[in-house]
Amino acid sequence: MDPNNLPDLSLFKNCVPVQIRFNDVDVLGHVNNTVYFSFYDTGKALYFSAVRGRKMDWKHVDTVIANVNCAYLAPIYFGEEIEVLTTCISISEKSFRLLQALRERNTGEMKSVCETVMVSFDPATKAACQVPAEWRELLCSFEGRDLSVKNR
Repeated sequence: MDPNNLPDLSLFKNCVPVQIRFNDVDVLGHVNNTVYFSFYDTGKALYFSAVRGRKMDWKHVDTVIANVNCAYLAPIYFGEEIEVLTTCISISEKSFRLLQALRERNTGEMKSVCETVMVSFDPATKAACQVPAEWRELLCSFEGRDLSVKNR
């Protein structure tokens, strides 16, 4: 993820606030770098619920994280109003890529950008599988564009 090439904010159809807890702040006075991943995970969970139009059933997980790349652009401080933006940027045979950003709601300052590769997963075989047609249709419909890699 190139921090000098920030994402176009018009790509993001999903934006949710995240709460900074006092214990998220480290001795340097800013949110610890590991907490950013909790913010991104919350954003992913709420994005998936929005895409599917219902709450996630955590007893039937069908997608897992295969890779995460995070760029820290500016520190987050206790008291700032942070929101996580999430969008799907592409779908391939067995995976799809999410782009996320953390920004300060009042100023619009971009704090971090993250790209995650999500792999479709069959819990019965414990192996990667093709992205289900339902996921493809829901992601493309939610984002309002064809996300298939083969069409690029």
